[in-house]
Amino acid sequence: MHFPLNIPIGKSSIPVHFVCETLAYFLGYRYYAWLRRNTHDQISTENRLIVFIGAAFGAFVGSHVVGVLENPALLSKFNLIYFMGNKTIVGGMLGGLIGVEFAKKKIGVTVSSGDLMVYPLILAMIIGRTGCFLAGLEDGTYGIASNLPWAINFGDGIRRHPTNLYEIVFWILLWLSLKLIERRHQFTDGSKFKVFMASYLVFRFLDEFIKPDYFFSFGLSVIQLVCLAGILYYYKVFIHPSKLIKTDA
Repeated sequence: MHFPLNIPIGKSSIPVHFVCETLAYFLGYRYYAWLRRNTHDQISTENRLIVFIGAAFGAFVGSHVVGVLENPALLSKFNLIYFMGNKTIVGGMLGGLIGVEFAKKKIGVTVSSGDLMVYPLILAMIIGRTGCFLAGLEDGTYGIASNLPWAINFGDGIRRHPTNLYEIVFWILLWLSLKLIERRHQFTDGSKFKVFMASYLVFRFLDEFIKPDYFFSFGLSVIQLVCLAGILYYYKVFIHPSKLIKTDA
């Protein structure tokens, strides 16, 4: 396989990464809409729209701000193009969380809005990361050099950790784990989303060690510091896991 993978159309081509990103949004939303039709949603359609707007705005700002801060040495080149060209999922997720909580507080919604989004988000992430993998070096999400049997040459002659594939495996395992838990237990309100977020933040914190990031003198990157902040926010998931599950009455 040659990277990046593009779909030829006449004399031009369409990046598979763009196709996957578009499919991630489309199929993720369709899956969410199907789930909402087939479950009882305590949040009205009007309030859901407001929550979505808050999530989208927060994700946009968070994604680009953290993306820009990923490499402090390049901040001197900051401009609008640089801002729009740098984004990261971790920043998007935590920014979206802040946007959602702000919107819910304004409209008085107290129940969880994230549980219904967990599986659609996982589906979207799997599709999106497939596109990142097929984009090769252009996407900038590849790993450091490795001699492991499954290391991949993305086109520069260096065999690297396929970190995008690692993340796809993580999402599949998380999906299966949540489904297995739900067969025997029922999550308390909001707990499924908390597990989703906390698990990903831990995964990304560890995964960043095998990426060619900018690391500070104390050994951590900006992404890892952001992950740590999110992990601290969800500290109860780790110290009181029993409260994530409803007890039998």
